[in-house]
Amino acid sequence: MFRSDCHVAPQRAADFSSTLPSVASIALSRRACLGGGLAALALLAGCKPATVPFKGIDLTGAQYGRDFRLRDADGRERTLADFKGQALMVFFGFTQCPDVCPTALTRALEIRELLGADGARLAVAFITIDPERDTAQVLKAYVGAFDPGFVALRGDEAQTAEVAREFKVFYKKVPTGASYTMDHSAITYVFDPEGRLRVAFRHEQDAQDCAADLRQILQAA
Repeated sequence: MFRSDCHVAPQRAADFSSTLPSVASIALSRRACLGGGLAALALLAGCKPATVPFKGIDLTGAQYGRDFRLRDADGRERTLADFKGQALMVFFGFTQCPDVCPTALTRALEIRELLGADGARLAVAFITIDPERDTAQVLKAYVGAFDPGFVALRGDEAQTAEVAREFKVFYKKVPTGASYTMDHSAITYVFDPEGRLRVAFRHEQDAQDCAADLRQILQAA
C-alpha cells in the first residue's frame, strides 16, 4: 500500500531572483508634468494611476514557463494556446499527495467562487510529476473529484522532466520502504488570457489574495 506522505521542497529564493522586479519597476514611472495650464491638462490626460502590485510573486516578463505540450486525461494534446482568452492557473503535483495538492486544488475552487462572474474565465490545470502511478484514468478521477472542469495533464518521464525544467519546478522521488512519495515545489503559476506568465502563488497564500491578483489580470485583459 502506498504511503501518502508528501514532502514539499522549500521554495528557493533563487528560483525567482532573476524575475522579481526591482522596487523601481513596481512603482509606475512618471515624468514630471511641468509648466502652466497646458502641462496640467497633459497631466490629466496622460498620467495613469499606479498599477497595484501583485500579492503573489510578480513574474511578468519571465523567460521561462513559456509553454507545455502534454496529454489531458482524454488523450488530447494540450498547450498554452488551448487556454487563450482565459486566465490559467497551473499546479504541479501528484494524486497520492495527502495535503499540499488537495489544498491547492481546493483553493482554486475558492478563488473561482470569489471571482464571481469572472470565474468562468479561469481555467485550472494540474500537471502530474508522478506519471508512473498517475495514469490518465487515475488523474481524471482525482481532478474530477474537485471539479470536472479542471484539466489533468501528464507526459512520460522524459516529458515530465522537460516541462518541470521549463517551469523551474523541483521534484524528486523519495523511497518509503516498498513504495515512494514525492518531494516537489508547491507553487501555482498564473497566465493571463494572452498566455503570458504573470504571477506565482505561494502555497501559504489565501484564496482572497489570489483572487485579487486574478481579478486584476482579468480586468486588464
